[in-house]
Amino acid sequence: MSFPRLRLRDEVAGLLDLPWEQPLKTWDASVHAFRELPVGPSRHLVRFLVVGGFVYALKELPITVAEREFDVLRHLEEAGLPAVRALGLAARPDSGDAILVTEYLRHSMQYRRLLMRFRQVSPAYRDRLLDAMSLLLVDLHRGGVYWGDCSLANTLFRRDGDRIQAYLVDAETSDVHPSLSDGQRSFDLDILVENVAFGLADLAAYQGREMDVDAWIAAAEAVRARYEAVWDELYGQPDLIPGDRQAIRARLRRLNDLGFSVDLDVDPVGPAGSVRLRTSVTTRRYHANELERRTRLRTLEGQARILLNDLAEYSAWLEYYERRQVDPDEAAGRWLREVYRPTLAQITDLVGPDRDLVQAYCDVLEHKWLLSEQAERDIGLATAIESYVAEGAPAPERTDAGIRGVVDALDGEPDELDWAGGGTS
Repeated sequence: MSFPRLRLRDEVAGLLDLPWEQPLKTWDASVHAFRELPVGPSRHLVRFLVVGGFVYALKELPITVAEREFDVLRHLEEAGLPAVRALGLAARPDSGDAILVTEYLRHSMQYRRLLMRFRQVSPAYRDRLLDAMSLLLVDLHRGGVYWGDCSLANTLFRRDGDRIQAYLVDAETSDVHPSLSDGQRSFDLDILVENVAFGLADLAAYQGREMDVDAWIAAAEAVRARYEAVWDELYGQPDLIPGDRQAIRARLRRLNDLGFSVDLDVDPVGPAGSVRLRTSVTTRRYHANELERRTRLRTLEGQARILLNDLAEYSAWLEYYERRQVDPDEAAGRWLREVYRPTLAQITDLVGPDRDLVQAYCDVLEHKWLLSEQAERDIGLATAIESYVAEGAPAPERTDAGIRGVVDALDGEPDELDWAGGGTS
């Protein structure tokens, strides 16, 4: 059996000694450290291998399909689009198949596993997942990528602050173009809507819940509406009254809230003196780039939005209690030293290696908000951390058990202000 054509990126050159010439199913589990991880419905064999502390997904499939998927995934990475990273490809012409190597996306999960964590899936959380799907398709289409098999099963999800980030994980049917026509986008969107409806039906059957076809179709169609609304926000060119700068600012805020950085182009049009607004947007890292600039922390976009709000709240608290204007760089440095890092130190051991530590900090802030809402006052960061640690550092969607008890225990206690702005410390 001849050695295959092997492409390995520098960071995984250590995988050279693996038995690439052998069928993946014959690789000896007593020799190689395979790990059992959930995998969605797949036409091809997928195995997860641990090498040097890193987890890699190995997928065996026909050569032409594997080569196309490898190229598409590399394009997505270079364009900064949300997808798993392709790290290697072993093509075996003799057998006509290949093994594609991708990086396992840490802290991610499939939609089944994500939603099965709930005793009952709330429409709000389901909608956050479907919002993530629609934004993923917008990102791909903006990058000239026709997905071809958009579905919940071909997507990985990662909690991102109070939102969800979706990642393309299967690009077998994908193609890259300079740009997509409206027809290509529409056809891809039709596939997504149909597959989302099937995916929700599959989840209901898996959970043994009552079938509600109308609800699945309505939820799937909401993905289409969300996609079209975001696309129009990005590429619509409204005519505005020249002095209506509020309308321009409002559009900028909407795009920034979605995570886009925006360049403006305002052109005079028409005899009535109206102006046409055009926008040029980048990848969805507006808040992430701002947080990195101020603190050097690299996070996901939704996480960055929450951390920037926390930093702004702390900065306002400093100015109130120190009765002076605090320089933004000083506020950022003190927030890192006095708030962010001490909080991480208190929860790191409980969170463990399988969870995102930055997300866990966001979970603490979510926990604080829930406690404060039920207590009808800001309970303070210290109390929130104590409660969060006492409950074993849960992700907020896993349980709300114990929150009511903490709120009851706080009732009647005198208010003592801490940095969080009026809470019980």
